[in-house]
Amino acid sequence: MVLLHVLFEHAAGYALFAVKEVEEIGMLLPQVEESVLSIGKFNSMVSLAAFFPFKSAQAALENINAISEGVVHADLKLFLETNLALSGKKKASLGVSDAKIGAALQEELNISIQTGGVVAEITRGIRLHFHSLVKGLTSLAASKAQLGLGHSYSRAKVKFNVNRADNMIIQSIALLDQLDKDINTFSMRVREWYGYHFPELIKIVSENSMYCRMAQLIGNRKELTEEKLESLEEVVMDSAKAQAILEASRSSMGMDISPIDLINIERFSNRVVSLAAYRQGLQEYLRSKMSQVAPNLAALIGEVVGARLISHAGSLTNLAKYPASTVQILGAEKALFRALKTRGNTPKYGLIFHSTFIGRAAAKNKGRISRYLANKCTIASRIDCFSELPTSVFGDKLREQVEERLSFYETGDVPRKNVDVMKEAVKEASDVAAELKRKLEKKEKKRLKREKKLKKLETNGEANSDAEAEAAEAENGAEETPAKKKKKRKSEALEAVAEQPEGNGMEQADPPKKKKKRKSDADGVEVKMEEPEDNATEQEELPKKKKKLKTEKVDAEPATETPEMPVSGKKKKKKAAE
Repeated sequence: MVLLHVLFEHAAGYALFAVKEVEEIGMLLPQVEESVLSIGKFNSMVSLAAFFPFKSAQAALENINAISEGVVHADLKLFLETNLALSGKKKASLGVSDAKIGAALQEELNISIQTGGVVAEITRGIRLHFHSLVKGLTSLAASKAQLGLGHSYSRAKVKFNVNRADNMIIQSIALLDQLDKDINTFSMRVREWYGYHFPELIKIVSENSMYCRMAQLIGNRKELTEEKLESLEEVVMDSAKAQAILEASRSSMGMDISPIDLINIERFSNRVVSLAAYRQGLQEYLRSKMSQVAPNLAALIGEVVGARLISHAGSLTNLAKYPASTVQILGAEKALFRALKTRGNTPKYGLIFHSTFIGRAAAKNKGRISRYLANKCTIASRIDCFSELPTSVFGDKLREQVEERLSFYETGDVPRKNVDVMKEAVKEASDVAAELKRKLEKKEKKRLKREKKLKKLETNGEANSDAEAEAAEAENGAEETPAKKKKKRKSEALEAVAEQPEGNGMEQADPPKKKKKRKSDADGVEVKMEEPEDNATEQEELPKKKKKLKTEKVDAEPATETPEMPVSGKKKKKKAAE
């Protein structure tokens, strides 16, 4: 007989177990608790009734998110409606480990729910032997499913935004406080160390970082002359102080110091000066980060005090959840509990005491203005936490309201109503948001234009490279053709020189001309040759051509291998006839 059904949520799916034997009184005995550890004894008490595996990792994440928020998912509802007897005389009793999801199931399905006690012990045994109770599921597969779902669940819960990360503000303000303590401690050490050599400097220069810079600049006081007076004025920013330092160095009561000790003092003062410079840079970083994360809170109460409030609350979301009464005494918890214990007066303010408003208020109005300021800080933190576009419009308006309230306490001038001020702030914020959207759209358009230009340049560059390659090929071809022509002309000139017989110069001049004309006609190139007036001019030009051909290696054919022209045969016949 099934007394109870137990729902177990696993990374692999939903499982419904039927509990056969259970003793509520004896379940908590140590012997019975030890019997849960053995799978054999536990199987006699509990058996698997139904199992619903998740289809995908996304479905598992959706179901586990619904369970963590106390919402009944559609898959869980269908699973229980299918496998539980929800109607009839004997309604099923369901045991769940979480009371939040149990209340949601009782409201949704109208069944009796049990949590704690026996159900907790049975759930512990199911968690231990789950891979053995479900067929086809190994311990390795179950652990892999748990690991994957755990990573995805944590990734979904941690909604991390780089631009709105308040963790950086918490770390920055903590480091700023630590740097203040360290710089003060190190500066006191420099004062004590360098005071042995130049004790009068402590009274003249009271500021810590300036004293370290002066110790770094002066060094040995006996070497301080009027030439260093300008550099002293640059550090101290006062000519009278610089002159007083110079006079005090001449009549100082300090002891002499060795060069090695002076080197160590200068090194240490250098470190303190660099720490002070780093603190200034860190404060600028904190200011810029607060303008991104909580601009309204920073505009209302200041960057440092706002960062302290966020750090003390843990995050900007936690600060936004706090009521104004909690924000008012945030940072004064010890004083509050001491007052509650001794039944004394509770504190009026905590961290917001460092704001300028409370310092400017009269003693009788400090509690009133701190309560009013805490109220405005809560409004500003909620606006910063839940607004999409960060603007400081609301912070400026809230600051004006606090100023008006201060003047009302002092002079009695009636301040403006909160409704009117918020209407003005909403109107200005909408204008600022529209302007920001317009700027973002312009930036997006510029980015798209830039991308288009880059794409065009890339395509044009490819086309130009192709065209340049074609032009280079054409130029190479064009260079080759004149070279061939020159070679042809040179070879023709050599042939003409080789074919000259010992006969008459006029008869020898004609055949090479005809041969040149025929070769040029055969090649399809027009070559204009000027006929020489006499044989002497032609013979003067030939040696010049021979000089040019000496630099190039041209294999000229011998005169014996040249074919005989038909013109020379006719001339021989004429000679024989004569």
